[in-house]
Amino acid sequence: MSGHSKWHNIQQKKGKTDAARANIFTKIGREIAVAVKEGGPDPASNSKLAQAIAKAKDNNMPNDNISRSIKKASGELSTINYEDMVYEGYGVGGTAIIVEALTDNKNRTAGDVRHLFDKFGGSMGTTGCVSFMFKRKGIITIAKADVSEDDLMLFALDAGAEDINSEDEEVFEVYADPASLQSVRNALEAAGVKILSAEVSMIPDNYVDPTPEQQSTLLKLFDKLEELDDVQNIYHNANITLDDEEE
Repeated sequence: MSGHSKWHNIQQKKGKTDAARANIFTKIGREIAVAVKEGGPDPASNSKLAQAIAKAKDNNMPNDNISRSIKKASGELSTINYEDMVYEGYGVGGTAIIVEALTDNKNRTAGDVRHLFDKFGGSMGTTGCVSFMFKRKGIITIAKADVSEDDLMLFALDAGAEDINSEDEEVFEVYADPASLQSVRNALEAAGVKILSAEVSMIPDNYVDPTPEQQSTLLKLFDKLEELDDVQNIYHNANITLDDEEE
């Protein structure tokens, strides 16, 4: 789920139950499998795989799980047929929502996603109905306690980053072109900067402010979408001030 603060979302995911963490590992394993199918099992020559492995490590996925995912995908290239699917629509409060999925059954996934939109007062629309409100960016998250803004600005610009967001109280967000995300991350790490997370996200041009009741409904929708095995990422333009515990 991506909203106003990527970091708080990441914290929330890392702190979830073992079952939820296993679900995250399953999703990342699927990303690794698709990356291996598209570019081979060597992350040195497969930037998509390198990025998926880095994401796995950011989420504390054990190295054995990562290696097993790569080996499994390498041995089953002829049987892995996941397709990238993107679903767009609106939630309560006029919230624009994008759902990215990897699926081996488009009809099942579309039906599951549509059912949840309907259940929580939203509506799934046609391709392009909300994506024009977002820009795809690479986001690298760094704790403010680990580096000064001036030093990070210098390192980030030298690394090829586009901008830095310092609005969050706890972290800096370094923005990069998605194609350059891994190289910018590598350069920052080489400069001694500790990375909390790095991933491609959809950044909304503008945000909406749902009521607390609407936020509660949206959080329930996002949680149920994340429970679907096929759903990889959820992006939205709602300012969420509630925590899951406040639903």
